[in-house]
Amino acid sequence: MVRILNFFCVALMGFSILALYHVSEKTRVAHVQLNQVTATIAKERGAIGVLETEWQHVASPERVQQLAQSKLGMADSASAQLSSFEDLPRRGADPAPLNNTPLHNASAQIPATPESGM
Repeated sequence: MVRILNFFCVALMGFSILALYHVSEKTRVAHVQLNQVTATIAKERGAIGVLETEWQHVASPERVQQLAQSKLGMADSASAQLSSFEDLPRRGADPAPLNNTPLHNASAQIPATPESGM
């Protein structure tokens, strides 16, 4: 009876050793993967920093203004020159400012299609 009990204790000890080895191996593999992911994240953060720096250079207001003036021929004019407040309709002056315009009076007519004799 003692031999059988000793055999089961040794077998249980062997299974415990194998289970602990399996857990430690999985932990080692997970640690290696974590180090790889951490290195990848650091590399991507560096790339993001470079891209942010390039974007700040490309989208700087001075550069955009220089490109607009030199390549697109856009003049530096204020928006007040393009429209004035007098052109805007006054509140309460005319309830519907488009009542007498051709757009309001226009109507669309769809031509009738001849019926096919099937």
